Amino acid sequence: MTAAPERHTTDPAATTAASPYPTRFREAEDRSRRIGRTLKAVARVDEVDEQLMDRLGRGYLERDELGNRLAAAMRLRSGEPGAVSRRQLDEALTTGTAGLPEDAAPVLREYIARLEGTPDWVDWAKIERGQKVYLRLGQNAADILLQLSLIGGYRFGGPTDLLVATGGLTGNTTLRRLAETSHWTMSLSIADGLRPGGEAWRLTGHVRAMHAVVNHAMETRWDTGRWGLPINQSDLAATLGLFDAVVLLGVRTLGVPVSRQDSQDVMHVWRYVGWLLGVDDDFLVERESERHRINYHILLAQAGLSEAGPQLTQALVEAQRTRHRTGPFPRLRARVGHERLLSMLTVLLGRESMREFGLPVRPPWAHAYLVALNTLRYRTPFGRARLDAWGERVRDRERKETFGDARPDIGRPATA
Repeated sequence: MTAAPERHTTDPAATTAASPYPTRFREAEDRSRRIGRTLKAVARVDEVDEQLMDRLGRGYLERDELGNRLAAAMRLRSGEPGAVSRRQLDEALTTGTAGLPEDAAPVLREYIARLEGTPDWVDWAKIERGQKVYLRLGQNAADILLQLSLIGGYRFGGPTDLLVATGGLTGNTTLRRLAETSHWTMSLSIADGLRPGGEAWRLTGHVRAMHAVVNHAMETRWDTGRWGLPINQSDLAATLGLFDAVVLLGVRTLGVPVSRQDSQDVMHVWRYVGWLLGVDDDFLVERESERHRINYHILLAQAGLSEAGPQLTQALVEAQRTRHRTGPFPRLRARVGHERLLSMLTVLLGRESMREFGLPVRPPWAHAYLVALNTLRYRTPFGRARLDAWGERVRDRERKETFGDARPDIGRPATA
């Protein structure tokens, strides 16, 4: 069993003299309660857990300390003692600790060893089943990840402002950054990909390093008293919740049946992925119900909408028009895809959020046809027999339509 992740807390004087939390904490609780009415019912929350709220508030000021040390080494000049280059990180994630040269930087050796030190609780049979479940979700998972997990998260200030500050999802980089995230999440369904040395394992190691470098680069010029650390434990927990339980909840609204076993297996996959990303152990859970409970409290802890939310959302919605559509009538398909996106967002986010984002409301026609289509796919022998092949086609198509002929480059840390 590996050691527990190190936890760092900033000096409370960096926030306010009277509070151990940044000012964003619980700033828009009435709005969050409105947005979270359905989630509260699903999570069966009767009373707010103030101990959990305190943990979330303090988590805004906690970082991945091992990742931070690696980031410091990656920002050193080449040739300086202890410096780590991007190429060295790439090679280390490919060869593992066994392939590291004797003169490798100690922090790089420590980082790779930590990732290789699989916790005792990891059950590879459950992970294999969970990967198959995620693959069979196909386009449904891709839709929910974009619309409810990603765009839905833009309703709150903090991480959105960081994305704008780093240029991560604005201008010409919008579709590229989205594609890299999509490429990573799709890689999680590759068989054996999460075992040490596998493709998904390597990509997750890159993602963690990217988070750390962004945090290290931005921390000295970031308003920590307002937002907490640029990339912090509470926001990482929020992101994890958007990728596991929110996806399971979202695909159900599209008519996809998710059994108790399916839920347990997918949650186990993401518990391990969260561990690889450096998320603190108390935010890593096995049960979907527990994640929904944490997600509801995370919602209450959020700030309100900032200017970054509409900016990012409109850029992302507009970017869907520039996808590399395959097949005949690409312009028509791009237009239909854009309208489909607006229709689904109206249902998933609600009219209030659509107005806040400055997006037009559309009738729920997309949900109507998807529920019917998913009934055929998941509830008939004909459809179920083709789910694996369909999931693989979706994974390949998503890569081609978002990257075109370009090579995926996930994991390159942005120093902003």
